[in-house]
Amino acid sequence: MQSSTNSDTSAEKLNSSHQSTGAVQMRIKNANSHHDRLSQSKSMILTDIGKVTEPISRHRRNHSQHILKDIITPLEQLMVEKEGYLQKAKIADGGKKLRKNWSTSWIVLSNRKIEFYKESKQQALSNLKTGQKPECLDLCGAHIEWTKEKSSRKNVFQITTVSGNEFLLQSDIDFIILDWFHAIKNAIDRLPKDQSCTSRNVELFKIQRSSSTELLDHFDREIKEQKPEHRKSLIFRLQHSASDTSDKSRVKSRLKKFINRRPSLKTLQEKGLIKDQIFGSHLHKVCERENSTVPRFVKQCIEAVEKRGLDVDGIYRVSGNLATIQKLRFIVNQEEKLNLDDSQWEDIHVVTGALKMFFRELPEPLFPYCFFEQFVEAIKKQDSNMRIEAIKALVQKLPPPNRDTMKILFGHLTKIVAKASKNLMSTQSLGIVFGPTLLRAENETGNMAVHMVYQNQIAELMLSEYNKIFSSKED
Repeated sequence: MQSSTNSDTSAEKLNSSHQSTGAVQMRIKNANSHHDRLSQSKSMILTDIGKVTEPISRHRRNHSQHILKDIITPLEQLMVEKEGYLQKAKIADGGKKLRKNWSTSWIVLSNRKIEFYKESKQQALSNLKTGQKPECLDLCGAHIEWTKEKSSRKNVFQITTVSGNEFLLQSDIDFIILDWFHAIKNAIDRLPKDQSCTSRNVELFKIQRSSSTELLDHFDREIKEQKPEHRKSLIFRLQHSASDTSDKSRVKSRLKKFINRRPSLKTLQEKGLIKDQIFGSHLHKVCERENSTVPRFVKQCIEAVEKRGLDVDGIYRVSGNLATIQKLRFIVNQEEKLNLDDSQWEDIHVVTGALKMFFRELPEPLFPYCFFEQFVEAIKKQDSNMRIEAIKALVQKLPPPNRDTMKILFGHLTKIVAKASKNLMSTQSLGIVFGPTLLRAENETGNMAVHMVYQNQIAELMLSEYNKIFSSKED
């Protein structure tokens, strides 16, 4: 009789254990993939009759949290792929432009994001205050490209995120910055292109990791902090986030129809609604409209700099305020009367920045594309006299607007070099600033770094041998 009772009790325990295991497996089945279900289920099988590998709380909430923790933790782990020191500057936050401020940062690249620390990661984490987090850059949907316009430094590339944040990263050592560029680009290419889907997955992980009470407290606190008129919209977003994709599709379709219906640029110009602009127009067209061989705006900028900027430290190297430069650009394009002696243009770096922008936005650079290879071959000549004569011959072949504008510009830059003891702008410094702006290949098929060396050398030679190159036979 006693043995029968013991066997019944053992059977009940075994049946109860199997039911608990089945419940755990059902929860895992709803929360994980086929492969993970197999591995998770296998770990929870009874090793011996009546024994479970890990005790499970009877409390329902703790029970679910225990399982979710086992499932989510390995999915959220981010693998560090590369780390080290680089120069970093954040130039936009959510689409809003920021003042460029370079600083040395310890960069940590993982498979889906970049983290920025002021020192090595271990030291930074130990010094971080409670609640503080390092600055992060989400790579999902991000765009990476080399840039020469955003900084006068060499070896600079830009990363733009889908949220409108823009970062510049730089190193003076070529192989280091190239290695970082390719590592980040490969990390971006491996990530899914659907940013909205990726964002929802991350938020889902965050919600799953927090308890029910914490989640309700979070939303309750967020709703209370919102103004009354915003509460309804917040609840609407929480309930109807699934309709975002269809809404975006409708907006995209409407924009496409609007763009297709808009009149062409030529039609607007014929009606007089859009005037020919100075910035972004071909040099010869600007000169034809003004009946000259040198654009009026170029002359005005040069006169202003020679009047009050020859002694300014870092002239042409230091950047002016971009918003003020854009304002000046707008006034010039609207053909309004321009007075560079006005107090709003008192910062001479704004004037030099606008002049560099004018040359940078020319559809064809001051040194025409068809002459690029000829100038490169000329600068490669070993004999200095032959090099000067070859450059001089090419300058004489240029169209009058290009040749005359070039003569006035480089004549002005020689005056900058003459004051190098005060403005600290040598021939080499100006060559670095103006080389890539005035001279570039139409198609960058070769080595960009090699081309940049030749661009700088040509600009330097034009400055150092200005009198020989631009002297006429009559002189």
